Amino acid sequence: MADPLPLLLAGFFLVALLYSSVGHAGATGYLALMALVGVAPEVMRPTALVLNLAVASIAVLRFSRAGLLPWRTLAPFLIGSIPAAFFTGALTIPAAIYRPLLALVLVAAALRLATRSERDTSPNGAATAPRRPVAVLVGGGIGLLAGATGTGGGVFLTPLVIARRWTTARAAAGLSAGFILANSLAGLAAKPSSLVLLPASLPLALLCAAAGALIGSELGARRIGLVGLRRLLALVMLIAALRIIAG
Repeated sequence: MADPLPLLLAGFFLVALLYSSVGHAGATGYLALMALVGVAPEVMRPTALVLNLAVASIAVLRFSRAGLLPWRTLAPFLIGSIPAAFFTGALTIPAAIYRPLLALVLVAAALRLATRSERDTSPNGAATAPRRPVAVLVGGGIGLLAGATGTGGGVFLTPLVIARRWTTARAAAGLSAGFILANSLAGLAAKPSSLVLLPASLPLALLCAAAGALIGSELGARRIGLVGLRRLLALVMLIAALRIIAG
Protein backbone atom coordinates (compact mmCIF):
# COMPACT_ATOMS: atom_id res chain seq x y z
CA MET A 1 0.00 0.00 0.00
CA ALA A 2 1.32 3.44 -0.96
CA ASP A 3 2.40 5.83 1.77
CA PRO A 4 -0.55 8.22 2.35
CA LEU A 5 1.65 10.93 3.89
CA PRO A 6 2.34 12.93 0.67
CA LEU A 7 -1.37 13.05 -0.17
CA LEU A 8 -2.20 13.97 3.41
CA LEU A 9 0.33 16.81 3.43
CA ALA A 10 -1.02 18.15 0.13
CA GLY A 11 -4.50 18.01 1.61
CA PHE A 12 -3.38 19.95 4.69
CA PHE A 13 -1.99 22.67 2.41
CA LEU A 14 -5.22 22.99 0.43
CA VAL A 15 -7.44 22.91 3.52
CA ALA A 16 -5.35 25.60 5.22
CA LEU A 17 -5.43 27.77 2.09
CA LEU A 18 -9.20 27.56 1.69
CA TYR A 19 -10.14 27.90 5.34
CA SER A 20 -7.67 30.68 6.20
CA SER A 21 -9.03 32.79 3.33
CA VAL A 22 -12.23 33.15 5.36
CA GLY A 23 -10.56 33.41 8.77
CA HIS A 24 -10.93 29.73 9.66
CA ALA A 25 -8.14 27.34 10.58
CA GLY A 26 -9.40 24.07 9.06
CA ALA A 27 -9.81 21.64 11.97
CA THR A 28 -12.80 19.92 10.37
CA GLY A 29 -10.86 19.51 7.14
CA TYR A 30 -7.80 18.10 8.86
CA LEU A 31 -9.93 15.67 10.85
CA ALA A 32 -11.69 14.50 7.69
CA LEU A 33 -8.41 13.92 5.84
CA MET A 34 -6.88 12.00 8.73
CA ALA A 35 -10.00 9.87 9.09
CA LEU A 36 -9.84 8.98 5.39
CA VAL A 37 -6.30 7.59 5.72
CA GLY A 38 -7.01 5.76 8.98
CA VAL A 39 -5.24 7.91 11.57
CA ALA A 40 -6.17 6.86 15.11
CA PRO A 41 -8.83 9.11 16.72
CA GLU A 42 -6.66 9.83 19.75
CA VAL A 43 -3.98 11.19 17.39
CA MET A 44 -6.37 13.12 15.16
CA ARG A 45 -7.69 15.55 17.76
CA PRO A 46 -4.42 17.01 19.12
CA THR A 47 -2.92 17.05 15.62
CA ALA A 48 -5.86 19.03 14.24
CA LEU A 49 -5.72 21.47 17.15
CA VAL A 50 -1.97 22.07 16.73
CA LEU A 51 -2.47 22.71 13.00
CA ASN A 52 -5.34 25.00 13.96
CA LEU A 53 -3.00 27.01 16.18
CA ALA A 54 -0.48 27.49 13.38
CA VAL A 55 -3.02 28.50 10.75
CA ALA A 56 -5.11 30.69 13.07
CA SER A 57 -1.98 32.51 14.28
CA ILE A 58 -1.05 33.42 10.72
CA ALA A 59 -4.61 34.46 9.92
CA VAL A 60 -4.82 36.62 13.06
CA LEU A 61 -1.59 38.39 12.12
CA ARG A 62 -2.65 39.02 8.53
CA PHE A 63 -6.19 40.18 9.29
CA SER A 64 -4.99 42.31 12.21
CA ARG A 65 -2.41 44.07 10.05
CA ALA A 66 -5.11 44.72 7.46
CA GLY A 67 -7.30 46.32 10.15
CA LEU A 68 -9.85 43.53 9.89
CA LEU A 69 -9.77 42.10 13.41
CA PRO A 70 -12.26 43.85 15.72
CA TRP A 71 -10.63 43.13 19.09
CA ARG A 72 -13.30 44.92 21.13
CA THR A 73 -16.03 42.87 19.50
CA LEU A 74 -14.03 39.66 19.93
CA ALA A 75 -13.24 40.05 23.65
CA PRO A 76 -16.69 39.24 25.13
CA PHE A 77 -17.04 36.20 22.88
CA LEU A 78 -13.75 34.90 24.30
CA ILE A 79 -14.84 35.53 27.89
CA GLY A 80 -17.58 32.96 27.34
CA SER A 81 -15.85 30.57 24.96
CA ILE A 82 -12.45 29.92 26.56
CA PRO A 83 -13.70 28.34 29.83
CA ALA A 84 -16.45 26.50 27.95
CA ALA A 85 -14.03 25.04 25.40
CA PHE A 86 -11.69 24.03 28.21
CA PHE A 87 -14.52 22.31 30.08
CA THR A 88 -15.84 20.19 27.20
CA GLY A 89 -12.35 19.69 25.82
CA ALA A 90 -11.54 17.70 28.93
CA LEU A 91 -14.57 15.44 28.41
CA THR A 92 -15.29 12.54 26.09
CA ILE A 93 -18.73 13.27 24.64
CA PRO A 94 -20.55 10.93 22.19
CA ALA A 95 -21.16 12.85 18.98
CA ALA A 96 -23.76 10.52 17.45
CA ILE A 97 -26.72 12.50 18.80
CA TYR A 98 -25.85 15.99 17.62
CA ARG A 99 -23.85 15.20 14.47
CA PRO A 100 -26.90 15.18 12.13
CA LEU A 101 -28.25 18.36 13.74
CA LEU A 102 -24.94 20.19 13.38
CA ALA A 103 -24.67 19.06 9.77
CA LEU A 104 -28.12 20.48 9.01
CA VAL A 105 -27.23 23.77 10.70
CA LEU A 106 -24.04 24.09 8.66
CA VAL A 107 -25.79 23.29 5.38
CA ALA A 108 -28.47 25.87 6.16
CA ALA A 109 -25.79 28.45 6.97
CA ALA A 110 -23.96 27.68 3.72
CA LEU A 111 -27.09 28.10 1.64
CA ARG A 112 -27.94 31.34 3.42
CA LEU A 113 -24.50 32.83 2.89
CA ALA A 114 -24.35 31.73 -0.75
CA THR A 115 -27.65 33.45 -1.55
CA ARG A 116 -27.16 36.69 0.37
CA SER A 117 -27.08 39.83 -1.74
CA GLU A 118 -23.93 41.93 -2.07
CA ARG A 119 -25.64 44.64 -0.03
CA ASP A 120 -25.84 42.30 2.96
CA THR A 121 -22.06 41.94 3.13
CA SER A 122 -21.04 45.43 2.08
CA PRO A 123 -18.18 46.84 4.15
CA ASN A 124 -20.05 50.14 4.31
CA GLY A 125 -23.27 48.62 5.59
CA ALA A 126 -24.51 49.05 9.12
CA ALA A 127 -22.76 46.70 11.56
CA THR A 128 -23.44 46.85 15.28
CA ALA A 129 -21.50 44.83 17.85
CA PRO A 130 -23.71 42.67 20.10
CA ARG A 131 -24.33 43.57 23.71
CA ARG A 132 -21.69 42.09 25.98
CA PRO A 133 -23.99 39.61 27.78
CA VAL A 134 -25.22 38.32 24.42
CA ALA A 135 -21.68 37.90 23.10
CA VAL A 136 -20.57 36.11 26.27
CA LEU A 137 -23.50 33.67 26.06
CA VAL A 138 -22.97 33.05 22.35
CA GLY A 139 -19.26 32.54 22.90
CA GLY A 140 -19.96 30.13 25.73
CA GLY A 141 -22.37 28.05 23.68
CA ILE A 142 -20.03 27.82 20.72
CA GLY A 143 -17.10 27.16 23.03
CA LEU A 144 -18.91 24.10 24.38
CA LEU A 145 -19.29 22.78 20.83
CA ALA A 146 -15.70 23.63 19.93
CA GLY A 147 -14.25 21.84 22.92
CA ALA A 148 -16.44 18.79 22.41
CA THR A 149 -15.61 18.43 18.72
CA GLY A 150 -11.91 19.32 18.88
CA THR A 151 -12.28 22.38 16.65
CA GLY A 152 -11.94 26.12 17.08
CA GLY A 153 -15.63 26.92 16.62
CA GLY A 154 -15.24 29.32 13.71
CA VAL A 155 -17.69 27.44 11.50
CA PHE A 156 -20.37 28.10 14.10
CA LEU A 157 -19.49 31.72 14.90
CA THR A 158 -18.95 33.24 11.46
CA PRO A 159 -22.39 32.69 9.88
CA LEU A 160 -24.07 33.93 13.05
CA VAL A 161 -21.94 37.08 13.19
CA ILE A 162 -22.68 37.89 9.55
CA ALA A 163 -26.38 37.00 9.75
CA ARG A 164 -26.83 39.25 12.80
CA ARG A 165 -24.69 41.97 11.18
CA TRP A 166 -22.48 42.20 14.23
CA THR A 167 -19.61 42.99 11.88
CA THR A 168 -18.82 43.07 8.15
CA ALA A 169 -17.94 39.94 6.17
CA ARG A 170 -14.20 40.61 6.11
CA ALA A 171 -14.05 41.67 9.75
CA ALA A 172 -16.00 38.50 10.60
CA ALA A 173 -13.16 36.48 9.08
CA GLY A 174 -10.63 38.25 11.30
CA LEU A 175 -12.85 37.88 14.35
CA SER A 176 -13.24 34.15 13.68
CA ALA A 177 -9.48 33.70 13.37
CA GLY A 178 -8.96 35.16 16.85
CA PHE A 179 -11.83 33.10 18.23
CA ILE A 180 -10.40 29.89 16.77
CA LEU A 181 -6.91 30.60 18.07
CA ALA A 182 -8.14 31.06 21.64
CA ASN A 183 -10.44 28.02 21.63
CA SER A 184 -7.78 25.77 20.09
CA LEU A 185 -5.41 26.75 22.88
CA ALA A 186 -8.11 26.03 25.45
CA GLY A 187 -8.84 22.64 23.89
CA LEU A 188 -5.19 21.61 23.98
CA ALA A 189 -4.75 22.91 27.53
CA ALA A 190 -7.70 20.78 28.64
CA LYS A 191 -5.87 17.57 27.68
CA PRO A 192 -2.12 18.25 27.76
CA SER A 193 -1.43 14.53 27.97
CA SER A 194 -2.64 14.19 24.37
CA LEU A 195 0.43 16.08 23.14
CA VAL A 196 2.56 12.96 23.59
CA LEU A 197 0.48 11.33 20.85
CA LEU A 198 1.46 13.87 18.18
CA PRO A 199 2.93 12.13 15.10
CA ALA A 200 6.57 12.32 14.03
CA SER A 201 5.43 13.88 10.74
CA LEU A 202 3.93 16.90 12.56
CA PRO A 203 6.72 19.34 11.50
CA LEU A 204 6.02 18.58 7.82
CA ALA A 205 2.29 18.92 8.42
CA LEU A 206 2.82 22.28 10.12
CA LEU A 207 4.99 23.47 7.24
CA CYS A 208 2.34 22.57 4.65
CA ALA A 209 -0.49 24.08 6.68
CA ALA A 210 1.48 27.26 7.33
CA ALA A 211 2.27 27.66 3.62
CA GLY A 212 -1.41 27.31 2.76
CA ALA A 213 -2.37 29.75 5.50
CA LEU A 214 0.09 32.38 4.28
CA ILE A 215 -1.48 32.31 0.83
CA GLY A 216 -5.08 31.94 1.96
CA SER A 217 -5.03 34.66 4.60
CA GLU A 218 -3.42 37.07 2.14
CA LEU A 219 -6.17 36.37 -0.38
CA GLY A 220 -8.85 36.77 2.26
CA ALA A 221 -7.45 39.95 3.77
CA ARG A 222 -6.55 41.83 0.60
CA ARG A 223 -7.39 40.33 -2.76
CA ILE A 224 -10.63 38.39 -2.91
CA GLY A 225 -13.82 40.40 -3.40
CA LEU A 226 -16.76 40.09 -1.05
CA VAL A 227 -18.72 37.83 -3.39
CA GLY A 228 -15.81 35.42 -3.62
CA LEU A 229 -15.29 35.56 0.14
CA ARG A 230 -18.92 34.74 0.81
CA ARG A 231 -18.91 31.83 -1.64
CA LEU A 232 -15.72 30.44 -0.17
CA LEU A 233 -17.26 30.62 3.26
CA ALA A 234 -20.37 28.79 2.03
CA LEU A 235 -18.10 26.08 0.65
CA VAL A 236 -16.38 25.81 4.03
CA MET A 237 -19.76 25.26 5.67
CA LEU A 238 -20.62 22.46 3.26
CA ILE A 239 -17.23 20.77 3.73
CA ALA A 240 -17.70 20.86 7.49
CA ALA A 241 -21.22 19.43 7.18
CA LEU A 242 -20.01 16.57 4.99
CA ARG A 243 -17.25 15.82 7.48
CA ILE A 244 -19.75 15.63 10.34
CA ILE A 245 -22.14 13.40 8.35
CA ALA A 246 -19.28 11.08 7.42
CA GLY A 247 -18.33 10.86 11.08
